[in-house]
Amino acid sequence: MGAAPVDGGRTQRAGIRRAPLIIAACLSAAGCVTTHGGYPNRNMAPNLVQAAAAAPDDQVVYLELIRKMQQQGAYYASLAHIDAYRLRYGDTAELQRLQADALRKTHQGAEAIPIYRKLLRGDERGAAWHGLGLIAAANGQMAEAEQYLQKAVQVEPINAAYLSDLGYARLLTGQLDAAREPLAKSAELAPDNAKIVSNLALWMLLQGRGAQADAVMQQAKLPQGTRDAVRRLAVQLHDAPASHPAATTAATATAAPAPATPGHAPARTELSGLPGTMLDRFGPTPTPTQASQ
Repeated sequence: MGAAPVDGGRTQRAGIRRAPLIIAACLSAAGCVTTHGGYPNRNMAPNLVQAAAAAPDDQVVYLELIRKMQQQGAYYASLAHIDAYRLRYGDTAELQRLQADALRKTHQGAEAIPIYRKLLRGDERGAAWHGLGLIAAANGQMAEAEQYLQKAVQVEPINAAYLSDLGYARLLTGQLDAAREPLAKSAELAPDNAKIVSNLALWMLLQGRGAQADAVMQQAKLPQGTRDAVRRLAVQLHDAPASHPAATTAATATAAPAPATPGHAPARTELSGLPGTMLDRFGPTPTPTQASQ
C-alpha cells in the first residue's frame, strides 16, 4: 500500500518513525538501506558504531542514537539498545513506540500489538493506531487496517504519511472514490515525498488518468524505475479483485517486478529503502482486539 517519522518536537519526530505506505520501487535516495528479514545489507555507519559505545553516558544522545539505528534499518540493534536504555534510564512512551516499531519491522508483529495497544491513550496514540493498521494490512485484514489507519488520521489529521497510507489501503480494496481525498491531501502536504506522490499517481492510473499520472511523476522527478513500477502495480490492482490476495501483496515488488498474471498474486520480493511498507508480510499475527475509542 507502501511507509514509517523523527524528534525535536512532534513534527520532526514524524520523519524518523512514520514511514508512509509505498508502492513498489527503490527510490535510489541517499541513505537507502536494503534489508532482508530485518537485517541491513551493510554495517551501521562507523560514526553510529562509535556513538553506540559512548551514548549510554548521555540520555538524550542515547535515545537519538536509537532513532538513527531505526532510520538506517538496524532494527535488531535498536531492540538491544532499547533494553539497555530502559535498564539505565527507565521507560517512556516513545521508547515503547520505538520498541513496537522495531518488533513490527523484525517480523514480530504479535509482540508489537500489545505494546501499541498500551499507547492508544497517550501522546503516541497516532503512531500506535498506525502501527496496528500496518500489522492488520500485513495479515490481509484490510477492513481492520482501514479502521485503524482512519483513527491515526483522526489523531494527526495533517500527518501526510498517515493520510497516504489510508488512501493506499483504500486503493487496495477498490475504494477509488474514498481514496481520493486522503491521497490528495497527503500529496499537497508533502509534495516532495516521492513515495506519497507515487501513491497519488497510482490512484490516477487506476482512474484512467494516465497522462495526468505521468505529469505528476515527471514533475516530482521520480526515477524511471519507480514510474514503471507504479504502472505495473496499477495493472496488477486493476486485474485483481479487491478481495484477491494480489490486492494485499502487490506493494512489496522490486523496482522491476515480474508482470502480474491475471488471477494470480504477484510474487513478493524482499526490499527496503522503502521502509515501513504497509505490506511487510511478516507472518500471521493476532488481530488486534477492538481498541478503546
